[in-house]
Amino acid sequence: METTRHFTATTYVVADGATALHFHDRIGKWLPPGGHVERDELPHRAALREVREETGLDPTLVAETDDLDSPTVLSLPKPQHVQLADVNVYEEGVGHQHVDLVYYAAAGRRQIDPAAGEQPAEDWQWFEPGDLADDGELESNVRQVGQRAIETVGEWRSGSGE
Repeated sequence: METTRHFTATTYVVADGATALHFHDRIGKWLPPGGHVERDELPHRAALREVREETGLDPTLVAETDDLDSPTVLSLPKPQHVQLADVNVYEEGVGHQHVDLVYYAAAGRRQIDPAAGEQPAEDWQWFEPGDLADDGELESNVRQVGQRAIETVGEWRSGSGE
């Protein structure tokens, strides 16, 4: 069986010490905003686009960028994590996977206002660190990355960030 792969970008958006997750109807899991990186799109731009579409928020990425630019090379914001997620799994093997570039971002508000055609605001919930530690509904990677995002964005805000 041939396995196909697509690049995706996911963003753990943090506001007031919590990260936004929604219960994804099709997948049946709590997830942060994210989606496919389009053919003509840079990964960090896809991450921000998905956040804007799914939540209506316009956050700031919390990501390092190398200083290795030249006239023909531009350093891009680094994802916090790179993950390989099995999407279509069959008895004979994995049919499709996502190479997921995971970013953290800081938002100035918690008001969710999705674009038309996206899951409604009621499907979103803000999870604080204690919610992430205690919640049996969340996959372990979502809990762990959510907690790290809250901590990282908090440190960024108290340091050189906002």
